[in-house]
Amino acid sequence: MVRPPLSPQEHERGERLGALLREARGDRSMVEVAAVAGLSAETLRKIETGRAPTPAFFTVAALASALGISLEDLAAACVLTPARPGHLP
Repeated sequence: MVRPPLSPQEHERGERLGALLREARGDRSMVEVAAVAGLSAETLRKIETGRAPTPAFFTVAALASALGISLEDLAAACVLTPARPGHLP
């Protein structure tokens, strides 16, 4: 099965997720946070840079737990607000 291409909004949401995770990581190393989450540092790097804009739920859950962020807060921060008709985004 071929996966349809991601929309610009999905890419933007992935970039927002990456930025939030980078900010929450603070001065901790990628290797340290990835190890706590049970991921490779390369997987975390791809998510943080937006190269993996739609990580699996359990990957996001593991990162949220490792960083002390609730999934609810993380999801709320990643929600994109649609532009109103006639207004610039």
